[in-house]
Amino acid sequence: MSESRLEKLLDFLRNEPNDEFLLYALATEYLRLNDTEKALLYYEKLVNEHADYVGTYYHLGKLYEALQRKDDAIKTYEQGMKIAQNKRDNHALAELRAVYGELVGEDD
Repeated sequence: MSESRLEKLLDFLRNEPNDEFLLYALATEYLRLNDTEKALLYYEKLVNEHADYVGTYYHLGKLYEALQRKDDAIKTYEQGMKIAQNKRDNHALAELRAVYGELVGEDD
């Protein structure tokens, strides 16, 4: 039997426990497996320990929305927009502005 993607990611993480890409990949894999509790754990770990990993904010915000945590989603998008702007990541900034505007009811 071959090792699952989740098992492989967990093995990699044991060797590189602070690797932000592995944390992101694990969060995304848990979300794919419908384990929102563990996905949330890893996404929140990313924003707390690797705040500059801008890709996290969109997905964490969307997860908060799915969990009916609108205020947390708004804060997450706002934080992500600041970081994307500081990093001059215009693509991430545009995506975050779009979902933020949609959530708070702003027109384009």
